[in-house]
Amino acid sequence: LGSEVTVVEYLDRIMPGADNEVAKEAQRIFKKQGLDFRLGQKVTGVEKLKSKLKLFMEPAKGGDEEVLEADAVIVAVGRRPYTEGLGLETVGVKLDKRGFVETDHFKAADGVWAVGDCIHGPMLAHKAEDDGAAVAELIAGKAGHVDYNLVPSVVYTNPEIAWVGKTEEQLKEAGIEYKKGKFPFQANSRARTNHETLGFVKILADAKTDQILGAHMVGVGVGEMIHEICVAMEFGAASEDVARTSHAHPTLSEAVRQAAMGVEGWTMQM
Repeated sequence: LGSEVTVVEYLDRIMPGADNEVAKEAQRIFKKQGLDFRLGQKVTGVEKLKSKLKLFMEPAKGGDEEVLEADAVIVAVGRRPYTEGLGLETVGVKLDKRGFVETDHFKAADGVWAVGDCIHGPMLAHKAEDDGAAVAELIAGKAGHVDYNLVPSVVYTNPEIAWVGKTEEQLKEAGIEYKKGKFPFQANSRARTNHETLGFVKILADAKTDQILGAHMVGVGVGEMIHEICVAMEFGAASEDVARTSHAHPTLSEAVRQAAMGVEGWTMQM
């Protein structure tokens, strides 16, 4: 919108919850759009003047202080549960050291259930909605359940970023052998027709069973496309299941199929 934007981040990367390859691609795209990234920087204070703001920062690992002048400063340092001062202890509800309500399958105490951002799991609106539905089912004597590993995350930028399941870093840390398939939107017919070729789709699958373990996307509309993989993972699908499912041509979602094909090395549209 014509504004000069500087992102100041304490860590040495953006989007720490995302797959590192996706985060790097997103940063490359946003930098090309004009955003300036100052990574590994700690904000030490903000001074409000009559016509502007001064933001003071220094290297997270130590070093000289710098000053940025700005018209506005947006502080986005994560989320935390809002549970203080609610008198929860008077009804037997226990909190952990970070303020999250301790639950046993959503039950916090006799007659008390907890859902959403005040309990553990992704702090996302759609996760909270699913929690609420699960609790309603449990109260009705039915089986209520939410698989937090299958809750998708979407960053609503342009282009969008979306992912579900495990990242490459998580799989490596857990010692899980995996294969990956990757397909760029640059090779997708619909994306080329729309002049929206930034980004890619990446699918991770178990090296032995081929079960899909995660999917990571950057591109226009991937916030919608991620749900195909959510459904596939819900049913324990293999990458080959998605690869052998017909997708209309030309569509952006063909990139998902081609990435799935790439897991076994038989991508067709490259």
